[in-house]
Amino acid sequence: MTAGNLLPMALLRRKAVVYVRQSTPQQVNANLESQRRQYELIDVARRWGFRDVEVIDEDLGRSASGAVERPGFERLVEDLCTGHVGAVLCLEASRLSRNGPDWHRLLELCGQVDARVIDIDGIYDPAKPNDRLLLGMKGNISEFELSVIRARMYEAARQKAQRGELRISVPIGYIWHRDYGLSFDPDIRVQEAIRHIFARFREIGSARQVLIALTAEGMHFPRPSDGKMMISFDWVPIRYRNVISVLKNPFYAGVYVYGKTEKRTEIIAGRVRKSYGHRKSYDDWGVMLRDHHAGYVGWDEFERNQKILATNAYGKAGGVKSGRGGKALLAGMLTCGHCGRRLCVVYVGRRRGYHVYRCDRSNLMLARPRCMTTNGDRTDAAISEELLRAVAPMAIEAALEAERMHLEGEAQRRQMVELDLQQARYEASLAERRYAACDPDNRLIAAQLEKSWEATLRRVEACEARLNDRQADQGDVPDFAGLANDLKAAWADPDVDMRFRQRLLRALVKDIVATTDKDAQEVELTIHWQGGQHSQVRIRKPKSGEHTKSTPEEAMAIIRSMATRWSDADVAATLNRMGMRTGQGKSWTGHRVSSLRRVHKIEGYKSAGTTRGEWLTMLEAATKLGVTSHKIRRAVEAGLLPTEQIMPGAPHQIRAVDLEKPEIRAAISRKGPCHAHDQNQESLFSAI
Repeated sequence: MTAGNLLPMALLRRKAVVYVRQSTPQQVNANLESQRRQYELIDVARRWGFRDVEVIDEDLGRSASGAVERPGFERLVEDLCTGHVGAVLCLEASRLSRNGPDWHRLLELCGQVDARVIDIDGIYDPAKPNDRLLLGMKGNISEFELSVIRARMYEAARQKAQRGELRISVPIGYIWHRDYGLSFDPDIRVQEAIRHIFARFREIGSARQVLIALTAEGMHFPRPSDGKMMISFDWVPIRYRNVISVLKNPFYAGVYVYGKTEKRTEIIAGRVRKSYGHRKSYDDWGVMLRDHHAGYVGWDEFERNQKILATNAYGKAGGVKSGRGGKALLAGMLTCGHCGRRLCVVYVGRRRGYHVYRCDRSNLMLARPRCMTTNGDRTDAAISEELLRAVAPMAIEAALEAERMHLEGEAQRRQMVELDLQQARYEASLAERRYAACDPDNRLIAAQLEKSWEATLRRVEACEARLNDRQADQGDVPDFAGLANDLKAAWADPDVDMRFRQRLLRALVKDIVATTDKDAQEVELTIHWQGGQHSQVRIRKPKSGEHTKSTPEEAMAIIRSMATRWSDADVAATLNRMGMRTGQGKSWTGHRVSSLRRVHKIEGYKSAGTTRGEWLTMLEAATKLGVTSHKIRRAVEAGLLPTEQIMPGAPHQIRAVDLEKPEIRAAISRKGPCHAHDQNQESLFSAI
């Protein structure tokens, strides 16, 4: 319909709806001329004779491609269904819709209620075939235009990214320089924070443990305070997402990557839904340019880090359980040689006191008998001995390398503290200058500046205290040479965490295959080392009733030698003084000594007073002579009364015949301290 034609009065009595839309929030903030032109349609509607004009601008910043909801457009459709709308005004067809279904639904509703569509070119009646054809072509052109623009932009970005010139957002630690392109952040503190995370991961091998270690050190990590510009930072306590984002980002390995993620489209409730940020595998990345810029680590180290992180994510298909501590050294490392499945760790016994390795998969899934079961302590001890034997030739070199890495780590941690102190002093100086430049009479500003200055001074004191503590700990260097000389003691040291032993084992051993030799009653362990070598270890299976909690032979020898001369309580006291324990690691009591004697058929102690034996204890000797036991002990210490001891720390044994000697009875019955008389002793006062 041309501009000269007049609208029917029935339509003019209805309301006119001006639909205002822009695609993105950036356009809403920057493209103000487009908004002005769309709002001017209000005057156009009044010139056409509409008195009731309504503006729908709820969809500002929303795309019309159909991927997002548009509440303003839905309200427009609802008003059309009621028949209260006489005309829909828009700047062009692309403002109403960028997809065919929404556009044709709008035209169909306008044709049914006899409403008009008005743009800057004229008035259209969707009920007429010619106008409907023209509006349909405009909608198709709008939809096609969006596809062309989008394809053109994506292709231009991809071509530029293939040359490594597309300035995509970069992680913390990098900036885009106007002349030099991508380079390190000029802030040395930011660079050292990134390098420190990689260095700690080389030592520990776990992102979670790196977070715990850095938190204990009081490390802070930069957080952009200016959005995506990343020019100024706020230093906040480090979080797990900071650690994992640094370790998983290939940009830190000097690799320019474009197209790491993809979008996915779904139809939900009849509407297209697009989700972004879904990660793709390395092989599906759109652009990957190695050695594009200087990296904090090399590509080989980056790939090694990804393998370690994947291994630590226990539970994924094909993964091996990482070293997470516990009692089992070989958790996730043993493979059944009969069925090829992984052996499980099962804790058994009273209060789950010990562990075993057994093949449970076939029993649980197929109800078949278990392939094998082996004692955990015996297996761990055998593998540990084989591991120490393998690393013994390299112990000295490893100790020197460990010492070097320790010193480098301490130097890097000290540098981080020094950089924190330098930054804190700068902030304190800046706060002081701001306070000095303020008018003292303006207390509203001066008070706040004074508080900021005090806060920066407290931070300087905290950084100085951390630096002093770090310098005081420099002298505490572990004895790496001593550890190399005695690997077995270092491995069994109670201060060594099981997590460390498991990580060391996984660094040297790839897999261990366990099989059972039923004829020889042995378990054969085939160790597959990382270098491709193989070795075998055989473990004797315990007999029925045999266990690993047996009493040490040293303790058994003491019990056999003392049992006939001393009571069970005295034997138990002697064993406790010597620091010996039972097979279960408990202290000794008379009842435990008695039970052990009966099991091993060792004859027990019988009192000398009842059996007229030749040996007496101190208490029995004191009772026989009618004196206190202190008299007997003083005589023994003075050398007057000879005694015998099975070993140092054991009770004294006194012969009964020695107590019958007159000189010993006289010395014991004499009042005062006991003295030993020596004929060769000269008098102190020889002249008297």
